[in-house]
Amino acid sequence: MKPIGYWLNRTDLALTTTMNAMLAEYGLTRLTWQVLNVVAADPRTTDTTVLTSLTANASPAELTDAITAVLADGWVLRPAAEQLAPTEDSRARLARVGERVAAFREASVAGISPEEYRTAVGVLERMALNLESDRGH
Repeated sequence: MKPIGYWLNRTDLALTTTMNAMLAEYGLTRLTWQVLNVVAADPRTTDTTVLTSLTANASPAELTDAITAVLADGWVLRPAAEQLAPTEDSRARLARVGERVAAFREASVAGISPEEYRTAVGVLERMALNLESDRGH
């Protein structure tokens, strides 16, 4: 049996590769999709909010590049300095992309019961918290 790190890395790579391919037709990546979700959740989102919310997903430089990309592609705009908001056009575009992402998520958990999924996520959460709490020791 391979160790958990192997399966974590392989799963993350598979998620990213598959999602990037699926989102390419919309000019998005997994990371830009995640940025858009943070922005869509709060109309007063700031760059700092995105960086803080997605700190486990990418480096600050990668997140800054993702913010720049969604701005350049017209998904979001800057109503004020450091503030991000979805454009009117992006709301409809996000709904279409959301349908594809929902299908992707469904395919990714095929054969996995909701209970198995919750257990797996719970175990990974506890493992992360265990390791993060040990950083101070």
